Amino acid sequence: MKRIAGFFGSITGSIKASEFLFKGITTLLLAAGAVVIMIPLAFMVSTSLKDPGQLRSDANTLIPRKPQTAEINGEKFNLYQVTVDGASLEMAMIKKAPGGMAFFADPAKPDELIELKLNEQIALYSFDIHWENYPEALNAMPFFRYLGNTLIVTFVGMFGMLFSSSLVAYGFSRFRAPWLNVLFLLLLSTIMLPSQVRLIPIYIFYQKLGWVNTLLPLIVPQFFANAYDVFLLRQFFMTIPLELDDAAKIDGADPLQVLLYIILPQARPALVSVGIFHFLYAWNDFYEPLIFLHTRENWTLAVGLQTFDALYTINTHLIMAVSVLMIFPPILLFFFSQKIFTQGVVFSGVKG
Repeated sequence: MKRIAGFFGSITGSIKASEFLFKGITTLLLAAGAVVIMIPLAFMVSTSLKDPGQLRSDANTLIPRKPQTAEINGEKFNLYQVTVDGASLEMAMIKKAPGGMAFFADPAKPDELIELKLNEQIALYSFDIHWENYPEALNAMPFFRYLGNTLIVTFVGMFGMLFSSSLVAYGFSRFRAPWLNVLFLLLLSTIMLPSQVRLIPIYIFYQKLGWVNTLLPLIVPQFFANAYDVFLLRQFFMTIPLELDDAAKIDGADPLQVLLYIILPQARPALVSVGIFHFLYAWNDFYEPLIFLHTRENWTLAVGLQTFDALYTINTHLIMAVSVLMIFPPILLFFFSQKIFTQGVVFSGVKG
């Protein structure tokens, strides 16, 4: 970074000017990257607002639109902005002609045809947004049933994850015992174990418990902590000064009260961060619901959307409408919790 700043300084001859130029170029590059990333999202929203006719004839345009038409002798023709003898007129294209030509007519004078080059004329369009795609998509599938199942799995599992992971992280960060670091390394090593390896024994176990085709296999494991979340919380807990624990113990607080009244309030950014991570994982999880949930009544949104895609392949506008509805909650959650989420990710310490 210093070399780059020095390079700009040698060009501009001023340190402040070089810093300003460097920040400006960096901002432009980041903005360009953001625009590129947003293009698929923009096309998804645009497609969800089009009708099937627009998707067939005008699929590559970002703005939902339809050709402007004029009725001549009971038949509709597309309108064009044409130039005739230096004058700009709105005329209807009656028919195409060989050599890239076309015949145009004024709707007020339909019998007078003018032959012009088609590619030199501008087709006229008007906005044509189809908000009805969203209720139609919701009625084409039991969306609210899937949404309810997803919310139960997400938020109940989030509560269990935060409860169990906080307790385990508190133990690893605040207590001292023989082999504690070895146990922590063993816990972290479970991250390297692929979920597919343990799928068959876990499925058999849940089947014997009678939990298959219920939401329990997606919720109950969250109450037994997760190595990744424990690691994040432990690292944040270790940045909280031990003097706060000692002061609470002098006032008569037991270890559980220290966790509830000292550690957790200070660790709010980390708790929000791991909560968002879990929300995104549970909300988008397709693998485990597909394995453990067999009937449509118990499906989550991820499985329901995949099935909806298979049944309504030609109705791309409806698929995109449901997809927009599914990605809206994570975007909204991150938008409102962005500041505290960033604090948790960088593991900021206690401010004085």
